Amino acid sequence: MDRRKLLMALALGAGLASGTPARAATELHMMWYSDGGEGQVMKDLLAGFEKANPDIKVTLDEVPYKAIQESLPVQLAAGKGPDLARVTNLGGLAQYYLDLRPDLKDAAYFDKNFGPFLAWMRKPGDTTSIPGIMTQLTVTGPFINKTLFDQAKVAVPGPGTTWDQWAKTVKDVADKTKTPYPLAMDRSGHRFMALAMSEGAKLFDDKGNPAVIDDGFKAAAQRIADWHKSGIMPKEIWGAVSGSTYRGANDEFKNGQVVMYFSGSWQIAQFAKTIGTDFDWQAVPEPCGPAACTGMPGGAALVALKTTQHPKEVARLVDYLASEPVLSEFYARSLFIPGHLGLASKGLDYKTDNPLAKAALNVFASDVATLSPVAYKMQGYGHNFIVFNAVISRLGQVVVGEIPLDEAYKRIADDIAQQIAEADKKKN
Repeated sequence: MDRRKLLMALALGAGLASGTPARAATELHMMWYSDGGEGQVMKDLLAGFEKANPDIKVTLDEVPYKAIQESLPVQLAAGKGPDLARVTNLGGLAQYYLDLRPDLKDAAYFDKNFGPFLAWMRKPGDTTSIPGIMTQLTVTGPFINKTLFDQAKVAVPGPGTTWDQWAKTVKDVADKTKTPYPLAMDRSGHRFMALAMSEGAKLFDDKGNPAVIDDGFKAAAQRIADWHKSGIMPKEIWGAVSGSTYRGANDEFKNGQVVMYFSGSWQIAQFAKTIGTDFDWQAVPEPCGPAACTGMPGGAALVALKTTQHPKEVARLVDYLASEPVLSEFYARSLFIPGHLGLASKGLDYKTDNPLAKAALNVFASDVATLSPVAYKMQGYGHNFIVFNAVISRLGQVVVGEIPLDEAYKRIADDIAQQIAEADKKKN
C-alpha cells in the first residue's frame, strides 16, 4: 500500500472508530480580481478565517478584471455564479446581491461603518439591505509637485483653500519655475463633479432625478472655460481627445510638467514607483468652494450573491472580513483607502516604506470625512456614467472652441434625458 492510500485508510479508520464519520467542510467560492498585490493579502486573511472556522473552506478564484466586467454578469443572469465576488459596477448588479442582514451578528455595525457605501450596492427603493463591504474606496483629489513650490519659495496652502486661491497660487509657482502646466485635471466627468459640487451643484431634483444644470454647475463650468483660456489649465489634456474619451495627466505630472494635478488616490502606488526621487510630491486636502470641500468617491466591493447555497456561512465570512482588526490589515497591506468610516476616522498604519506614499494615503483617507452627501448620491446613481459622459463631452467642446457654454448646458441636459430614456427602454 502506497503512502497516500495508507493515510486515507487511517483517516477512514479513525472516523469509523469514533462512530462519527468525517464531515466535509462547506466550500465557498469567492470570485476575485486584483489591481496589485491585494489577492495575496486576501489569501492570508482567508487562512485565518478557516483556522477559526474549520467547518468552512473558502476558495479564492482569481480572475482578470475583464471577467468581472463581462463574464460575471452573464453568469448571474443565467442563475449561476460564485458565493461572493469583488465588483466595481456596484449598482448595476444589485439585483443579484444577497441581503446579509438576517444572518449578520451585528447589522448595526455595518449600518454605522459602511452606511454611505451600502447605498451604492442597493436597488432603487431599497434602504435596508446589506449586500457586502467595500474592499477599497477611491477618492478624487489633488497632488502637487512640492519641489516646485520650494523652488518658487511659495508656501503650500493649507486646508480650506478655495479653488480660486489654488489656481492663483499654482499659476504663480508655474511662472516662477517656468513649468508649462499650472493646473491639470483628468478629462473626466467624474473628476469635474468634485469642482461642481464644491461650487454648489445639487445634481438631482427633489424626486431624485438628474437635474445637472444649476448655478453651482455653471460656476464650475465657467472656471474650466476661463482656466483653459488663461493658460492655467492646458488645452493639451482636454483638447487632445473628443467625445467622452478619458485623458489623464499622470505622465505630465510624473515628468515634472504640472504644478497641481487633480486626479485621485489610485495614482499613489504608480507615483511612488515612477517618480522615485526625481521630486517630492504630495497629496493635499480637497480644494473648497462656497458649498463644500469635496472630492468624488468610487471603489470596489466584496458582495454576497443570491446564487450561493450557503447564506449563513457567507454571512460568517463577511462578519469576519468586516471586523476592524481584519479589515484594517487588508487596507494597510494593500495600500487602499478604507471604505469603513470608523477606520477612516482613526487612520491606518500603512505598510509601505515610502514616506510620500504613506502621507498621501493618509490625506486621502482623511478626505473621506469631507465628502459631500451629493457625491455619494451621484456615485450610487445607476445612470451616473451617462451623466459623466454627457458633461465631459460637451465641456470638452467648449474648451476647444466648438460651442459656447450656453449651448453646452442645453446639450448636456438633452443628452442625459435622451440616453437615460433609451437605457430604461432597453431594460423594459
